[in-house]
Amino acid sequence: MTDLALSPNRPLELAERRRFLALRKLAAHRSFKIGLLIVSVLVLAAFIGPWLTGIDPTSMRIRNKFKPPSEQFLMGTDNYGRDVLTRVLYGGQLSLGIGFFVALLSGIAGTIVGVVAGHFRALDAYLMRVMDALLAFPAILVAIGIGAALGPQATSIVVALAVAYVPRTARVVRASTLVIREMEYIEAARVSGAGNLRIIVKHILPNCLGPLTVQLTFVFAYAILAEAALSFLGIGPPPPAPSWGNIIAEGRDHAVEAWWIMLFPGIAISLAALGMNLLGDGLRDVLDPRLKIES
Repeated sequence: MTDLALSPNRPLELAERRRFLALRKLAAHRSFKIGLLIVSVLVLAAFIGPWLTGIDPTSMRIRNKFKPPSEQFLMGTDNYGRDVLTRVLYGGQLSLGIGFFVALLSGIAGTIVGVVAGHFRALDAYLMRVMDALLAFPAILVAIGIGAALGPQATSIVVALAVAYVPRTARVVRASTLVIREMEYIEAARVSGAGNLRIIVKHILPNCLGPLTVQLTFVFAYAILAEAALSFLGIGPPPPAPSWGNIIAEGRDHAVEAWWIMLFPGIAISLAALGMNLLGDGLRDVLDPRLKIES
């Protein structure tokens, strides 16, 4: 037992055991499994569904406008005679893509800011005051301002939402870094001559991945909802290329006589947000650093 405790491979063995136990807990977590199923179905529908329908989402057939859901048009048609099902499927590519890239960019930027602020004490106050200033404004207002300045296009929305969500990600990573940098193995790494970059890459970042992953699932969900809100305000991706948000925006003037135009993309947005939140809940329950794993 003493030999095992003194073994230099002991930290690696414990890390491997934690990963194995975390995967087992995820496989048994009901919320995580339901969320994974919902998100997987939406992603498959978005990227495989349009190929199966074989219909151009921008093609107009005025004679078919405002057709209610039927055997021929499962989700009805809009005011230009376009098939709503096809537009919802294609719109999923853009909306889910926006959510993914917002999570990716805010994750990268937030991780850099959070690790630098948490590890280098001299920079902590300055960086976090900037983050606090951004947090003083609701994220949607920051996104509206940046999106309006950059123009209504998908890349503008990604940049605007990523900037709006960077402070939240940075605070999560900074909090984890502040705890990790006081650990004994960090002090041991410093004594052994490891530089700041090595300590950050080898020790701090891997231990921040759990809280960061949980945070990014929620950012993904928030970004999809925010894209719909921005499109409703006319700042989102411009038509005719469909996104769930601009389909709803186009259907708002016909909500009474053609309710299905807004209903089905609204259901898709709700399912995407629900699925990502269930994923986040499952990851949080399993990766919560307060949970103790017996060694």
